[in-house]
Amino acid sequence: MDLSLWGLILCSLIISVAGQTPVVSVEPRAVTVRQGESVSFRCRVGNDAQGIHLEWRRANNQALPDNAKIGPDGAVLTFANAKPGNQGQYRCVAANSAGRGMASATLNVKFPPKVRLTPTGPLHVKVGHGVSVVCRATGRPQPTLSWKRQGSTLQLFTTETNDANTIQWDAARLEDSGIYICQGENSEGVTEVKVKIIVEAGPGVPVATVSTTEMTVVEGHTVTMSCQATGSPPPEISWSKLRAPLPWKHSVVDGTLTLSNVGRQDSGQYICNATNIHGYSEAYTQMEVETPPYATCMPEQVRLRAGDSLSLQCLAHGSHPIHFVWSRAGRASLPAGAMTTKDGKLTVGHVQASDSGTYKCVATNHIGSSEATARVNVRA
Repeated sequence: MDLSLWGLILCSLIISVAGQTPVVSVEPRAVTVRQGESVSFRCRVGNDAQGIHLEWRRANNQALPDNAKIGPDGAVLTFANAKPGNQGQYRCVAANSAGRGMASATLNVKFPPKVRLTPTGPLHVKVGHGVSVVCRATGRPQPTLSWKRQGSTLQLFTTETNDANTIQWDAARLEDSGIYICQGENSEGVTEVKVKIIVEAGPGVPVATVSTTEMTVVEGHTVTMSCQATGSPPPEISWSKLRAPLPWKHSVVDGTLTLSNVGRQDSGQYICNATNIHGYSEAYTQMEVETPPYATCMPEQVRLRAGDSLSLQCLAHGSHPIHFVWSRAGRASLPAGAMTTKDGKLTVGHVQASDSGTYKCVATNHIGSSEATARVNVRA
């Protein structure tokens, strides 16, 4: 073969090797880390392309973050102490005289909620005027938002949008004064921010107060709730019960509500309302009625044969906790093998004729006690 032809073939091989466009890949393709953790991406050139120059860029062509470091050979991109701002897409670009290739990797950074309020407070508002506070939060995953009042475990009714949760009053009342907490929560943590709202009365506006905000009473007793109100002209005072009428046996004299012979059904929230020409004000008393136990046995009579099993259940209505004790009338102890449970059950695996008799259950709570009996007849 002509030497010139060999030269052309050799030159073509050299050009084809030196002139290959880089084929690039990045490992890992995507990774999720927590704020403060470290992570690295490696750029690889998958063919025999020569004269490669490697470069890392952000997908939006912005400069790499301050905490991003590139290894000596340019192939490894490392983030030390990852920050929320590091989240995004990064590209490795490999270039030579024949062209360039690129591959991308995605970094996700999880971080706990950052909550902010608008306005920040403290907020002063006149009675009857409107007020609202908007709560927003950033975080990954996206935080959920909720409001509560300090000192209460109940979540408040709020207005939610895609990125905010708003607490608002169209007409603020004096009793709405307090500290309110917006809570942002995701898998990385919980963050709370507080705002103080102060509702101020204008001249002559009623202000109602009660002698006690919480009370616990015993069934059958007589209860009084006192309410006072300031304002000009002097407010009229009335009482009501939340979501229910006032008990039948009640009276109101000079702002004092009296309930006679209270029962368990009378438990609930009682509202004192003071009204004059300038507006109204409410104050609340929460009453819980505790009751002694009332015990019954199921069944009340049992007929068995010797060798059968016995099962009796003592039931009791009343304020908890309730404790149950079983015994036999006229005997010091229960039959051999008898078992009792905390919820008032008595069992005997194999009864004998001598186990016949009256069984007594005594149910007791911190107010009083009650007993019930069951008659057991075992035939030999």
